[in-house]
Amino acid sequence: MAQKHKPSDKQEHEAVAVHDEAKPKDAETTKGTLGRRQYDKELERLHVELVKLQQWVVHKGLRVCIVFEGRDGAGKGGTIKAITERVSPRVFRVVALSAPTEREKSQMYVQRYLPHLPAAGEVVIFDRSWYNRAGVERVMGFCSDEAVKGFLEAIPKVERVMVDSGIILVKYWLEVSPEEQTRRLEERIDDGRKIWKLTPMDLKSYSRWYDYSRARDDMFAASDTEFAPWNVARSDDKRRARLNIISHLLSQVPYREVHREKIKLPKRQKADGYRESNHPMRFIEERY
Repeated sequence: MAQKHKPSDKQEHEAVAVHDEAKPKDAETTKGTLGRRQYDKELERLHVELVKLQQWVVHKGLRVCIVFEGRDGAGKGGTIKAITERVSPRVFRVVALSAPTEREKSQMYVQRYLPHLPAAGEVVIFDRSWYNRAGVERVMGFCSDEAVKGFLEAIPKVERVMVDSGIILVKYWLEVSPEEQTRRLEERIDDGRKIWKLTPMDLKSYSRWYDYSRARDDMFAASDTEFAPWNVARSDDKRRARLNIISHLLSQVPYREVHREKIKLPKRQKADGYRESNHPMRFIEERY
């Protein structure tokens, strides 16, 4: 499976203290269902650490790129939401590209992804990425076998350039079982909040489980490198997966809490003769 990423001695030393803080204080010893109360408690604590990480990324001008891949229903969207819901969207940017345009189809394959890579002080999260070529495009026949082979040969070199340029690249594969994937996709059918997640493409993909397994295996064999390893998270339990991934992410980016002055709200100005307007404001109907 994926090799463990080995940060430099300096990075490892800097990361030890903060990663210890990010570990669960009272994690359950059994692997039963993680209750909502404990999940919320751990997630709140990890959110605090993510904010510290955010401030450090901005302070040091770091560039962080996070890739999420996995089958339909593996939990990528929920995990990304858990990571980003308490941080600034100006620092944490989520990239989820739609199908390529005719112009983009004529470009070098990775070209349309390059403009989205992080600049200084940014964390970019790819909800599916350039690995579409090794996954959905291969399985659904959207590209030739030669194109897939060429991609798998080239992508380690591209990622080597990214890492050598200073980008911190973290890749996650969410591993879901066939039974849990079926349960989740069936749940979407009758849920008006999730029906948009079940597209004709998802239905076609669902029937090709083992084609995706072969594609995943080839992808790992080609691109699970020491400098950009694949980190695999079991995602049948969504709550545990989210906490585990956030905790792991915090260990991949050495950070410190940025010192700031204690915040105190200033006094409001005096009314100085101001009176409320008589303009008839159009308040919305209060149905709740």
